[in-house]
Amino acid sequence: MTSETELDVVDRTASHTDSRSARSAREVDLVGTQTNVSGREDQPPDGGYGWVCTACVFAINAHTWGVNASWGVFLAHFLSHDTFTNASNLEYALIGGLSISMSLFISPLVGVSNEKLGTRPSLFIGTALVFTSMLTASFATQIWHLFLSQGVCFGFGLGFLYITAAPTLGQWFLKKRSLAVGIASSGAGFGGLAYNLAAGAGVESLGVQWTYRLLALCTLVANLICSILLKDRNTAVKPQPRGLNNLREFGHVSVVLIISWGAFTELGYIVLLYSLPNYAQSIGLSAQQGSVVGAVLNLGLAFGRPAVGFLSDSFGRIDVATGELQNNIPRFPKLTATSHQP
Repeated sequence: MTSETELDVVDRTASHTDSRSARSAREVDLVGTQTNVSGREDQPPDGGYGWVCTACVFAINAHTWGVNASWGVFLAHFLSHDTFTNASNLEYALIGGLSISMSLFISPLVGVSNEKLGTRPSLFIGTALVFTSMLTASFATQIWHLFLSQGVCFGFGLGFLYITAAPTLGQWFLKKRSLAVGIASSGAGFGGLAYNLAAGAGVESLGVQWTYRLLALCTLVANLICSILLKDRNTAVKPQPRGLNNLREFGHVSVVLIISWGAFTELGYIVLLYSLPNYAQSIGLSAQQGSVVGAVLNLGLAFGRPAVGFLSDSFGRIDVATGELQNNIPRFPKLTATSHQP
């Protein structure tokens, strides 16, 4: 009898152990399944609504950087008509420089706004600032009015829109990320093309004031629609913001190289972008022809940026950048040329 009882206890213990093991196995499978599903959800879809977001960032670039590119047309008009008496060429140039520098200077505040308020409210703030800057610029009667409106205020709006919108594409794309970023970046080129031509025609037919007001209306409508349609994936991605707590990181070689690259690139690009229409007039072209010259430069940006993105996805970013550098090295001696005779 005792042997039977012990046997029953052993059987029950074995059965309980098997049941518990099976239940644990099912729990492990369930956790593993949930982990895999979660992992799949966190992966960028590489398409889908991401292409809508790409179109939105494209349009935002067109109606911020593109509008900013038209400053060269206004600059040429102000210089040729001496609109603001006693204003120096340096003061005019400072307006364009302020718009770029302020857009980057405000980036820490934009980061705080994105974290505390979210993507969409930050975009709305940028839309309001860009609209206000263009509208108030139309009432400028002194050069410092343009400093505050088209320089500082527009730069702040540009920063809120661009710095908020651009990073969202990284949440939607992985393998096609460079292509998506290239397409979105080309919006600055297409926008510059359209706004250079529109500003040139508007200044001649409507005057500077009403041209500014029309630009303000265009930016308001386009950026407002894009702010509503653009979506981030922060809920799925759960990005962890990381500040630059160690100032010594600024001295890292890679950081110094990137900063130097950005500084020299912007120096050459911005000077050419703003001065080309005025230079065209200085060699005898009309104001309308000067705006066309600026538009052609932006046309090159419009097609070049997606091409660079596609090549970067195909061959690698470092390889493409190195190849472009090697391609430009033979052109460096031409910088010191004093004659272009064959």
